[in-house]
Amino acid sequence: MENDIQKQVNEQMLLIKRGVAEIVPEEELKKKLIKSIEEGNPLKVKLGLDPTAPDIHLGHTVVLNKLRQFQDLGHHVHLIIGDATGRIGDPSGKSETRKQLTEEEVMTNAATYQEQIFKVLDKEKTVVHFNSKWLMDMNLEAVLKLAGKYTVARMMERDDFNKRYKDGMPIGIHEFMYPLMQGYDSVMLEADVELGGTDQKFNLLVGRHLLKEYGYEPQIALMMPIIEGTDGVQKMSKSLGNYIGVNDEPYEMFGKTMSIPDELINRYFELLTRIPMKEIKNMQAGMDQGKLNPRDVKIKLAKELMLQRRIRQKRSLN
Repeated sequence: MENDIQKQVNEQMLLIKRGVAEIVPEEELKKKLIKSIEEGNPLKVKLGLDPTAPDIHLGHTVVLNKLRQFQDLGHHVHLIIGDATGRIGDPSGKSETRKQLTEEEVMTNAATYQEQIFKVLDKEKTVVHFNSKWLMDMNLEAVLKLAGKYTVARMMERDDFNKRYKDGMPIGIHEFMYPLMQGYDSVMLEADVELGGTDQKFNLLVGRHLLKEYGYEPQIALMMPIIEGTDGVQKMSKSLGNYIGVNDEPYEMFGKTMSIPDELINRYFELLTRIPMKEIKNMQAGMDQGKLNPRDVKIKLAKELMLQRRIRQKRSLN
């Protein structure tokens, strides 16, 4: 029996670790998986999304694909729509205070986000929460109690806050509340695992800290890499024009994929497709040895991305 459980854990970890940048801590995730199998209770896997923009591109699907893998393994995905935190705006990686959105802007974007997200995730296996449900009902005493769970010194360990402070750039007190509010979402959910990009590491670890502070088992922080755009240099972004949209027309998606640098082929296959890793490694070896033309491999990649687009379109019709 023990060997059977360990085999299941190893199989799950093999899929979970695909393309992952970092798991903090990996050994605790294995223990959670063992407990999940023994007790027959799926893990609560959380992703927080602030609907600060109405459209998503393939860069966003890196994390969504990982969530779908957790669903395929039988775990429960919980999406936190940050209609409260979104009004602050995540300060991660920003050199200045973000513009605060109105409630109307947040809710409009949230509706569009959900429509697009469920082209990747299984809607029947996804629980959607709006964090205003608990955050907007907090009185001053509860807010101060939450603020008391973290220190200014630890908050200033964030690279972006630290840099802005040294550069004499203003930091609003409300920005310190953002990671605490996101972490409090994990407390309310009693999350087992939280996903995010590598730029979200600080926020995910705050959630881990707060769960312990409130007497719960700490969550696992699982970070996915930020994928580069078609220019091969900067992260995929609509504002930079180096993105491939989830709703791009097939000919447009094909052309953009063919324009990526050869060095990104392997990375795109790993993070954006379901092609087995063994096959991806074989293709990379073939290109390295001159047996495969990168152009032909990119055509295969483009076809795979277009196939996934068709699958997403069918899901949206169901």
